[in-house]
Amino acid sequence: MVRRSWPLVASLGVTQTIAWASTYYLPAILANPISLTLGIDASDFYLAFSMALVVSAVFGPVFGKAIDSLSGHRVLPASNILFAGGLALLGFANSEFALYLSWFVIGVGMAGGLYESAFSTLVRIYGQDARSAITGITLIAGFASTVGWPLSGWILSYWGWREACWTWALLHLLLALPLNLAIDWLSSLKRSAISYASEGLKTPTNTPTAPSKEETAPPWKQTLILSFVFSATWFTSTAMASHWPRMLEATGVSLVAAIAIGAIIGPAQVLARIFEFGLLRKMHPLFSARLAAMAHPLGALLLALFGPVVAPVFAFLHGAGNGVLTIAKGTLPLALFGPGGYGYRQGWIMFPARLSSAFAPWIFGVALTHWGAGALGLTFALGVLSVCALYAINAKK
Repeated sequence: MVRRSWPLVASLGVTQTIAWASTYYLPAILANPISLTLGIDASDFYLAFSMALVVSAVFGPVFGKAIDSLSGHRVLPASNILFAGGLALLGFANSEFALYLSWFVIGVGMAGGLYESAFSTLVRIYGQDARSAITGITLIAGFASTVGWPLSGWILSYWGWREACWTWALLHLLLALPLNLAIDWLSSLKRSAISYASEGLKTPTNTPTAPSKEETAPPWKQTLILSFVFSATWFTSTAMASHWPRMLEATGVSLVAAIAIGAIIGPAQVLARIFEFGLLRKMHPLFSARLAAMAHPLGALLLALFGPVVAPVFAFLHGAGNGVLTIAKGTLPLALFGPGGYGYRQGWIMFPARLSSAFAPWIFGVALTHWGAGALGLTFALGVLSVCALYAINAKK
């Protein structure tokens, strides 16, 4: 099944690349020019973006349950329409109200169009065999910033930020939407559903049903632990993405060097995912998650002990850990709780993580202002607590 899944993995990898590049990575390029045009502070733009992340947290369980009941080939295309509509509105925005309205629509799209929905789609199709497919998607979409930032910057330079928003909207309609509509055809969903039924998962081919209480009620202790771990690691990931140059400057690294060192993070994520796809694939996802959770606090400790000279090592460790933890968000709940009701459960497990991601830029920014390089103590502590929490989980087959 894994070998036959590559057309679907490639398709979802492309759609996820577009989804992340046009939402999560958009503010880094367009926040300042949009703010200048609208006559608002950049902080107001980022507040609208944070609102979108909160909206995605609220609507996440709704889309997850919809995927469990209807399948991804009906839900994911809806997210592309929402993305296109929100980005088109953003391109026409002439007021702060229009800015917030645009990001609200985009936030609803993010609830049903990012990794959690793609992972849920794969789990509905492949069940317990979805791990390799999940890893494959993250390998492709791991280049979202590599593709998104230059493309948005190029369009901004030659035409403007409005045209950049409209271009991303068109990519959702002309490329991502058709690929997501083809999920059913690419995955041979009916054959997978038959195998589900034979395994007692009660997933009928023609009459989708909502997940039962038994399927959506895993042990509370493990559910809460996973929610905390993903909240802590998403906080760190978003904080580093938002403040990387400033954070390294606080440790004594020059701005130019900080930007150059930051370029290590992307390749480190991809290399770690390849490692997970190869050697770690035979290990329980809990082992991979524990290993990955150790990476950021280890790098932060080395940076504190040895100073700027080990900043590239810190960048590599942070990127590698973040790369594998992205996969763990999909594979660890699957391994612990099984495929039944996966989408709905994921929506609730990731609810706190989406909220922590929304407030991470502001909280870590305040910490940097008051503590300087000492702000890394915050993410170091969260990393250590995440590792301890993961060791409190018992892997059960």
